[in-house]
Amino acid sequence: MQPRPNIVDIAEITGFSITTVSRVLNGKADKYRISKATQDKIKSAAEELNYVPNEFARNLRSGKSKTIALIVPSLKNPFFAEIASAVNTEVRKYGYITLIGDSDDQIENEKTELLHLTSRNLDGMIIVPCGDEWDHLIKVQESGLPLICIDRYFEDANLSHVSSDNYEGAYSATKYLIEQGHTDIASIQGIRHSTPNIQRVKGFSDAMADAGITDYSVTGDAFSEQNGYLETKLLLRQKKRPSAIFAFSNMIAMGCLKAIKEENVNIPEDISLITFDDNPYLNYIEPPLTCISQPVEDICKIAVKILFSNILDHDKTPKHVLLKSTLKVKASVRNLSYLR
Repeated sequence: MQPRPNIVDIAEITGFSITTVSRVLNGKADKYRISKATQDKIKSAAEELNYVPNEFARNLRSGKSKTIALIVPSLKNPFFAEIASAVNTEVRKYGYITLIGDSDDQIENEKTELLHLTSRNLDGMIIVPCGDEWDHLIKVQESGLPLICIDRYFEDANLSHVSSDNYEGAYSATKYLIEQGHTDIASIQGIRHSTPNIQRVKGFSDAMADAGITDYSVTGDAFSEQNGYLETKLLLRQKKRPSAIFAFSNMIAMGCLKAIKEENVNIPEDISLITFDDNPYLNYIEPPLTCISQPVEDICKIAVKILFSNILDHDKTPKHVLLKSTLKVKASVRNLSYLR
């Protein structure tokens, strides 16, 4: 196996000093007034040798790894996969790479991922926390590693976060159902202790209360397809089943759809369905699902910008940002108002 070419090899081929070669290959040629001809000769030799910079050695000298870590609850969930893609795109603009960890929505896995990733000389971390504990995140931040929560967050923790306004989104979705004449509405929630879920339950309950509706249900305990499936099965077996279901995530909605199909129930003729979260596949379901769309791309852009203001400008002031979501009306909600 041939040894990997290095700057010593390039210096020998070109006849220039190792210092000159290093300055050219590290983008400092203009600073040291190295001629264009010299630069071209060195770069040409590097290309011929298939020279690849030793990032490890460079990182040791600079003290920067040019690496960000991202931990999400589940890459199987299209919502978190979209977050991972958007974060990676934004991080790349700074010349950094992203290491991605998956906690499988288990707090112990999250702590293990955190331990493994922080041992890799990171420059910063973005996390979608899965539990109701944050001491391990505070410790990471106090160790000097810039950290920001995205989507899920802790209202009582001194940690930066960027998310959507889950209360407003749930309120507007519920209000829309009520405006369409629905009063028998069931909601299927996700992880009960997570801040987005708490805010969605509050938005749903407040919208119902503001309309004078006191008879409604909030069931479920996970942002999963299985949770949506099981809870919908139970709802459809009730003597008086709801006229509409509000799924608190796209994965829950997928479980709802499976159960509804198995029970030979039609959307929206027999039951209406609305979901929190948008995804392109929702447009290809028959009928397309009305949903609350979160500004995932903007959330990720702002989170990465805040993180790098900490990394590059040492701005450690905690930032808390909530962005407005959008109700996208499609074809999964029946208008019952004309029947009343």
